[in-house]
Amino acid sequence: MFVPDIPTAEKTVRTVLVYLALYLILRLGGKRDLAQLNTMDLVVVLLLSNVVQNAVIGQDFSVTGGVVGAVVLMAADWAMVRLRTRWWWAWRLFEGRTSVLVRDGRYDRRTMWRLGVRKADVEQVVRRDGGSGVGDAERVMLEPDGTLLVELRQGKRAATAGQVRALEQRLARIENLLSEQSGNGQGDGGGQAGRNR
Repeated sequence: MFVPDIPTAEKTVRTVLVYLALYLILRLGGKRDLAQLNTMDLVVVLLLSNVVQNAVIGQDFSVTGGVVGAVVLMAADWAMVRLRTRWWWAWRLFEGRTSVLVRDGRYDRRTMWRLGVRKADVEQVVRRDGGSGVGDAERVMLEPDGTLLVELRQGKRAATAGQVRALEQRLARIENLLSEQSGNGQGDGGGQAGRNR
């Protein structure tokens, strides 16, 4: 149960190679799949884990072999994250660039087709961010992690909480000034009416 059937060095190499291969496959598969899994994407991910299981552990069913594989997998991921955050070229190589899907309210159909993004997905994100449709968007971008970001046109942007608070404060000051002026105006008008009598 605890005696591994495969040498630790071989298990380490197997795990790292499978990790890198899966990373490359998912990277080439598209950014959209990483953040927006639909039913078919989920099935593929679940089957991938089953398909590569034997490549990682081989014929080793020992507890020790499983723990070694898990530790190597976590260490490989840790190293990959540090590599990407330390050097910008590594980030660009492993993560890719931001892709623009909509410019000035118009779809970039070629980019959307290449990345496998549907118009319905883009429309939904624009509406979620306060626009009424893609025509309200200055740009819609697909980030390397699969997130869709929306920049609405100047007149279509929603106010921030800070902007709303500032407007409320200005409105309160205007109301105070108006009430003071109307109070002064009534006093003057009353005094003038008394003098006229």
